[in-house]
Amino acid sequence: MQLMNIDKVRYRKHLNIVIVGFIATLLVLALTFGQLLILSFGQEEVNNFRYNLLGVALSLLACMAALHTLKKSDFFKEIYYVWQIKQIQNLIYRKVKKVKKAAKNLEQDALIILTFYYQSQQQVYELDDNTLTIAKVNKDLSDLQEIITANNLTINAEQFDKKLITSYA
Repeated sequence: MQLMNIDKVRYRKHLNIVIVGFIATLLVLALTFGQLLILSFGQEEVNNFRYNLLGVALSLLACMAALHTLKKSDFFKEIYYVWQIKQIQNLIYRKVKKVKKAAKNLEQDALIILTFYYQSQQQVYELDDNTLTIAKVNKDLSDLQEIITANNLTINAEQFDKKLITSYA
């Protein structure tokens, strides 16, 4: 996956719309499905909690199906991109100790992974206004760039491929 430029204003606007829309739709569908199930199968003397719970589960499935269908649309482009980046960051994070150890030995794949990891973290932190930890990420990236430069290596985030992570099991 390649890093791409994201318009922060558009991303935040679309993300807020999706969050509010998801919550509102989930609420309305859960109430609707719950009431329909209670009307169809409920009994007055019995607790209908299970029908309400089933209504929530059905509404969650409907919302997830809608999001899955819409994820490739232009409206979701930035949101889906950031979601994918966060998934890759999670994969890298699980193996970051091994990757950092390999980077100390100047393994090219490890240096590529860390370059992508830190640059993608910078981007996501800026998009999400995470000002608390971005200083550490900037320092880590700067330190990594110094190592790359000092050893006359040509490493950049565009060289990253998700398959590189699998070699650090």
